[in-house]
Amino acid sequence: MKLAKQKILLVDDEKDILEFISYNLNKEGYEVLTARNGRDGIEMARKFVPQLILLDVMMPEIDGMETCEELRKIKELDNTIIVFLTARGEDYSQIAGFKAGGDDYIVKPISPKVLISKIKALIRRRDRANSIDEEQQNMIIEQDDIILDREKYIVIKKGGKLSLPKKEFELLALLISKPERVFSRNEIFSKIWGDDVIVGDRTIDVHIRKLREKVGEKHIQTVKGVGYKYIGK
Repeated sequence: MKLAKQKILLVDDEKDILEFISYNLNKEGYEVLTARNGRDGIEMARKFVPQLILLDVMMPEIDGMETCEELRKIKELDNTIIVFLTARGEDYSQIAGFKAGGDDYIVKPISPKVLISKIKALIRRRDRANSIDEEQQNMIIEQDDIILDREKYIVIKKGGKLSLPKKEFELLALLISKPERVFSRNEIFSKIWGDDVIVGDRTIDVHIRKLREKVGEKHIQTVKGVGYKYIGK
């Protein structure tokens, strides 16, 4: 039986970039969808549910950051990888991208071969994460005033539901699975982002900070020079 093609959505206001990237991705066997602005991108993503979205930052109407935030509100896209592809490489821009719910940040210009390798690595990582520990993923973890349901992908704190982007959920699930155990930064990178994915040094810091804002400062402790651990009451 012929396998369905993996769908990739490109959202960029520059026609030449859309055509160039589409051509190279089509050659690799991907089904490529394109949108020229964030609003159209959101509607196309909602309708077609792509495996991965490449998203420009600087666009008319609504920019890439706001587009990403809106995409992360769509339940059907919980498992969709969102990657910013932009000429802006400043640290603050990358941090804003991760805060908006992006999974990775690629700075243009980038060669087609490198971009395709990056995309393949991201999809492999997602597929691996989906297949690992299926039995464990069905568990409900309760710690203090927090309930984490791996199967339903929800977190309840003091009776109220927390809205956590995918990476924040996975990070909390990792830390809360073994309270008091220190997870090194390298171990967190490997388990959450994958060994074959390169992300910025501040990636974990950004996600930890956002997670602390939602679950409480007291629950996540920094072990200087090592990593992080979950602390109960």
